[in-house]
Amino acid sequence: QVQLVESGGGLVQPGGSLRLSCVTFGLTLDLYAIGWFRQAPGKEREGVSAISSTDGRKYYADSVKGRFTMSRDDPKNTAYLQMDNLGPEDTAVYYCALNSGPYPPDTRDSGSYYLSSESYDRWGQGTQVTVSS
Repeated sequence: QVQLVESGGGLVQPGGSLRLSCVTFGLTLDLYAIGWFRQAPGKEREGVSAISSTDGRKYYADSVKGRFTMSRDDPKNTAYLQMDNLGPEDTAVYYCALNSGPYPPDTRDSGSYYLSSESYDRWGQGTQVTVSS
């Protein structure tokens, strides 16, 4: 059974850092693209970052570029999201998700594809991140 389990969330002061982990079970991670998404109260779920399975290219939402760093350790079936210089606007439930593919051949914007929740078919339960003083 495929499972994704996020951890590492918590309460942090503005300017602080957190590192989220997403451990996957029941699959071989290197066959999948993996993404991080977040959803704040009253807002739609948004793509934060993703790594493709084909070339390892990384994608980031403009709102987190330069502050968040995503990585993956396929032998450990784990993905990470290092979040630095956090602000109150980063408060949300963070989810990891898997994209089973295949990558649509007519896709023109790979960034939009990998940062869209519609491109993912398996989700974790989420971990809460709260940035507050």
